[in-house]
Amino acid sequence: MTPRIRKLVGTLAILAFLAGYAVLAARMADHLPAHPAVKLVYFLIVGTAWGLPLLPLLNWMNREPKPKG
Repeated sequence: MTPRIRKLVGTLAILAFLAGYAVLAARMADHLPAHPAVKLVYFLIVGTAWGLPLLPLLNWMNREPKPKG
């Protein structure tokens, strides 16, 4: 797979993941207590944790192609 195609596939996968992640995070937030401190901690964690599952995908997208030969 060429680097250009790999980056296109990875970008589409990231967009799909983030859309699902945002919906899931918002639905889970509806079940939290109404206390502002609880919501603050929740959104701090959820707002930064989205990047962890994407690290392997980002590494795959930026991997150098194997030399032919």
